[in-house]
Amino acid sequence: MGMNKNTVLAWATLIMIIVGLGLIALGAFRYDDVAGWGFASVGIGFFAIAWVFNALKGRV
Repeated sequence: MGMNKNTVLAWATLIMIIVGLGLIALGAFRYDDVAGWGFASVGIGFFAIAWVFNALKGRV
């Protein structure tokens, strides 16, 4: 089983979605102060980067 460019981007997208969900969950359930907003915004940023990785599949 070889890992080509599209497979690497697919795995990176999946990992970034999982990390983004984890950060949003930390911001929502663990931290009640301003740090929660920071965790949630970084999680949304991870979603944006994962979206870019998904869009790059098949193009690089």
